[in-house]
Amino acid sequence: MRITIERSNLLKSLNHVHRVVERRNTIPILSNVLLRGEGQSLEMKATDLDLEITESTPAQVEQSGGTTVPAHLLYDIVRKLPDGAEVLLATTTDGSAMTVASGRSKFSLQCLPVSDFPDLNAGTFSHSFKVKGSDLKMLIDRTQFAISTEETRYYLNGIFMHTVEAGGDLKLRAVATDGHRLARADVVAPSGSEGMPGIIIPRKTVGELQKLVDGVEGDVSVEISDAKIRVTTGPIVMTSKLIDGTFPDYQRVIPSGNDKEMRVDCATFQAAVDRVSTISSERGRAVKLAISDGQLTLTVNNPDSGSATDEVPVGYDNDPLEIGFNAKYLLDITQQLSGGEAIFMLADAGSPTVVRDVAGDDALYVLMPMRV
Repeated sequence: MRITIERSNLLKSLNHVHRVVERRNTIPILSNVLLRGEGQSLEMKATDLDLEITESTPAQVEQSGGTTVPAHLLYDIVRKLPDGAEVLLATTTDGSAMTVASGRSKFSLQCLPVSDFPDLNAGTFSHSFKVKGSDLKMLIDRTQFAISTEETRYYLNGIFMHTVEAGGDLKLRAVATDGHRLARADVVAPSGSEGMPGIIIPRKTVGELQKLVDGVEGDVSVEISDAKIRVTTGPIVMTSKLIDGTFPDYQRVIPSGNDKEMRVDCATFQAAVDRVSTISSERGRAVKLAISDGQLTLTVNNPDSGSATDEVPVGYDNDPLEIGFNAKYLLDITQQLSGGEAIFMLADAGSPTVVRDVAGDDALYVLMPMRV
């Protein structure tokens, strides 16, 4: 294999694929990126056996062929080469090493054979559709923060995506929960998604998908089966296994009888929560909300360091109520709201609270209270 490629093209593609590769691997081949030069392009592929990303980029292929080299090492080398440089990638005749040369810089990297590189066999996909990159990004951005990190409840370690009838329309819905909070977001279901199986996209895949669709103007192609998802945008193809489990019936935890409405300016509320939580301990990040007619008082008490209070004007004309929440969870939710106002639907101090955006009903959040 002998290829000449612009540094910027090589770096951009490596930046996408090398992130999949774990820093520590017991299987040496999984530390490598597969490089294959054919026609007028260089194809790169990286995998961790659950997630695979491939990308093609233009290159001058003098001699076609393929090899695998350490992904993070190659990325670091290319990153440190000067802007605008041309990079030569050439393997030795026996295929045991690859030269990376640019200007006066020259590196020799050890290779492993292409035949050892695993292929994430995608099989056949039962459903395929095109969705706007901005819609897919919105679904992920609004729900990702609520994904559970608790390995024992593995079925919560991702975003549940499915189609649902809502308000007379078919919606593509994303849901995530960790048992303390729940995030739900909807977009109009794209053509072809009807009847798709409900899938749980793993946390790592969600993170890569978020970066993949960032700034994508047009449509993204999505293919789904019971066990895998494939997303294609331009020259990048991402294939991932799905979480094999049953997502709980999340509708049951969304309260419908909360009748106490509090409206608050999002930025003012966020700043106040952030200020008072400065004094809270890492373990108990509880902030008490005392709501009365037109006013919200936030209080934090920390036996080790002191106390803090702050007041915020609110729209509220119901019975006074005191309720406690985790300050971090409050901030996570308010950061997702795009409108100027947040709407809190409350019941009592021990019941879950629903938070909505004044900008629309395409996203909804449920927050469990804390004892304070």
